[in-house]
Amino acid sequence: MPDVKDLRLAAEDAADLEVISAALQDAVTHVSELAFLPSTRRFACVVNRFRWEGEGKARKQNHERVRAGLHFENVLSARARNISQDKPDGVLNLLAIRFDELNAPSGVVTMVFSGGAEVQLEVEALEAHLSDLGLVWETPNKPAHDLD
Repeated sequence: MPDVKDLRLAAEDAADLEVISAALQDAVTHVSELAFLPSTRRFACVVNRFRWEGEGKARKQNHERVRAGLHFENVLSARARNISQDKPDGVLNLLAIRFDELNAPSGVVTMVFSGGAEVQLEVEALEAHLSDLGLVWETPNKPAHDLD
């Protein structure tokens, strides 16, 4: 495995968030790892991120995942759709994160998961941070998507 550095990314606009979204594509987490903290206006989650940046052109037998933390500041409200809050061990597979600006700089962040699940965050202004937490492990499984 090549020596890949821990990611530390920040987003303050939709283009920045696209970079974070790409880094988090196919991250997996449990429902219990998602938290809205209204008193601090923060939404946070911990995920197992596939290390896409460590993938080269050569076929590899082993790939890497890393624990990563993602949080959004300035969150006014959070809504979940098709996520069973009563099943904290439920697994969520993150596909993408979007930002729709409504009345600059406010807008809605949508975390899109497989199976039609979503988390929508109403934000006063976009401010997101992604940080790898250092725990890395090998996996023989590489996410693949049927493009049909």
